[in-house]
Amino acid sequence: MHAVKGPPAHSPVVWVGLIVLMLVAGAAIPMQGRINSALGAELGDPFLAALLSFGGGLVLIGAVAAGTRRGRSTMRRVPAALRSGAVRPWYLLVGLGGAYFVLAQTLTIGLIGVAVFTVAVVTGQTVGGLLWDRIGLGPAGRIRLSPLRVIAAVLTVLAVVWAVSPQFGGGRGGWDLLLFVVVPFTGGFVNSAQQALNGRQTAAYRSPIPSTLFNFASGAAALALVWLGVLVAGGTELPGTLPGQWWLYLGGPLGVLFIGLGALLVTRVGVLVAAMGMIGGQLVGSLLLDVVAPAPGAVVTTATVLGTALTLVAVALASLPDMLRSRRGR
Repeated sequence: MHAVKGPPAHSPVVWVGLIVLMLVAGAAIPMQGRINSALGAELGDPFLAALLSFGGGLVLIGAVAAGTRRGRSTMRRVPAALRSGAVRPWYLLVGLGGAYFVLAQTLTIGLIGVAVFTVAVVTGQTVGGLLWDRIGLGPAGRIRLSPLRVIAAVLTVLAVVWAVSPQFGGGRGGWDLLLFVVVPFTGGFVNSAQQALNGRQTAAYRSPIPSTLFNFASGAAALALVWLGVLVAGGTELPGTLPGQWWLYLGGPLGVLFIGLGALLVTRVGVLVAAMGMIGGQLVGSLLLDVVAPAPGAVVTTATVLGTALTLVAVALASLPDMLRSRRGR
C-alpha cells in the first residue's frame, strides 16, 4: 500500500459540502435502525428483519448496477481492477463486516442498552479510523496522526458519551457487561475497516456502485446462512405473511445510501474524518427522530443537544489540517 500525503485538497466550500454529505450518510443509520427494529417487532424475528433489510438493499443496488448505463459501465471496470491488483479478491467480501455489525446490534442492544451500545460502537469506529489511516488501508494511503486528529477523535468519543448520558442506567453491570461491550466495539472497529476497503474499491472503479453491490451481496448471503441456521435449530419459524406497511422495507435503501456515500467520502477525506462525520450524522439523525417521532422512552436533554453539537466541533477540528493544506495549495 502506497504512502501518500493524504486526502486530495479541497477548497473550504467543498469541505462544507463534504461535511454535509457525511451528516446525511450518518443520519441514515438511526433511521435504518428504527425501521429494522419495527420490522423485527412485526415479524417477531430480528434475524429475518436484518436479512430482509439487506435483501432490499441488494435488490435496489442490483437494479442500479444492471439497469442503468452508468451502473453497467462501472461494473465492467471490476475485472480490470482485479487483474491489476488495485482490488484484491477478498475486498469483495467486506460486506461480511456489515452483517457482523447488524448481528452485533441485534444481539447486544437488549442486554446492554442503546447508550452503551452507541458508545462502544463509536469508540470502535474511532480507534479503527485512526489505525486504518495510519497504516494506509484506505484509498488515501498513510495519513499522519497529527495531535489535532487524535484530540478530535478523543473529543468525538467524549461527545457521544455526553450526548447519550441521559440514557444510561439499567441493564447489566460488572464483567458480563464488559464482555457484551466487546461485541459492538469490534463491530465498530470492523465497520471502519469496511469503509476503508469500500473507499479503496471506489477509487479503483471510479464509482461506489460496484463496492456497494458487493457489500450487500456478501452481507445478505451471510445473514441468510445465519437465519437458516437459527431456523433449522428451532430458534425461529417461517413467517405466515410479511407486514404490509411499505415503510418497513426502507431499511435496505437507507443502507445503500450509507454504504455508497461512505465509500465515496472515504476517498475524499480519509477513514477517520469520514467515520467521525458520519458519527455526527448518527447523533443529529437520532436527535431529529427523537424530536419529530420519539420512540417510547426517548430522552432529549441539554446534554443530548450539546453532546451532538460537540461532535460537529470535533469533525471540524479533524478536518482543519486538510483545510489549511488546501488553502496553502491555492
